[in-house]
Amino acid sequence: MLKEPTVEKLKKLRLTAFVAEYEVQGRDPTFTTMSFDERLAFLVDAEFDARDDKRLKTALRDAKLRISAACIEGIDFPPTRALEKSVVKKLATGAWVRDHQTVIISGATGTGKTYIACALAHDACRKGHRALYRRVPRMFEELRLAKAEGVTHKLLARFARADVLVLDDFAMAPMAEVERRDLLEILEDRYGRQATILTSQLPPEKWHDYLGDPNVADAICDRILHHSPRLMLKGPSRRKDPPDALGELAGAASRER
Repeated sequence: MLKEPTVEKLKKLRLTAFVAEYEVQGRDPTFTTMSFDERLAFLVDAEFDARDDKRLKTALRDAKLRISAACIEGIDFPPTRALEKSVVKKLATGAWVRDHQTVIISGATGTGKTYIACALAHDACRKGHRALYRRVPRMFEELRLAKAEGVTHKLLARFARADVLVLDDFAMAPMAEVERRDLLEILEDRYGRQATILTSQLPPEKWHDYLGDPNVADAICDRILHHSPRLMLKGPSRRKDPPDALGELAGAASRER
């Protein structure tokens, strides 16, 4: 029979899902009523879906998202949160990634900034992009270690390559001069080339004063504040809410806190 050598060749081509579906078809008599093109479509779909699932798992693993299970569908919209559905819906199209925009998410602690940032990054991964998550305080620490080891260029290159870079907890503590310069370097590498997400408890209109150095502040704010989609979260801390009172999708949204 030709089946065995064909299967062996398919395995050597690493079409494992194709082979599995092929064997299912061989055991299921309902497939005998289908045309060759219909059966081939099932085989190709099985392989495509398996590879896409593997790609997504790899992308999410490499992204190191703070909340790996965050997703657009898990975002809820209670009135006290003042979260605009229209803005989230537009972001869900992924156009902001293709247009290399910076998304700014601000609000008090516990309002769900990190969840939404991770949900947007997760959605970008589903659409075939590469994402990378960093808390800003730890990113500066990582850069200090890289400088001591003489590998700063490698780390900066990694930040520059990511299709989506999530910078979480921006403006949590006063910034040193070297940190301002490092941040400017990262944003300059990405400006007009890649998409970025910044979350902060500090409102964007106060970022210039926070950055301190007028020249560096001008350069940084010029790269991140103009034409940037913004989500301004309001309301009390969601960490105080019971898991069953978190909105439309309680199961998914309970992780948002």
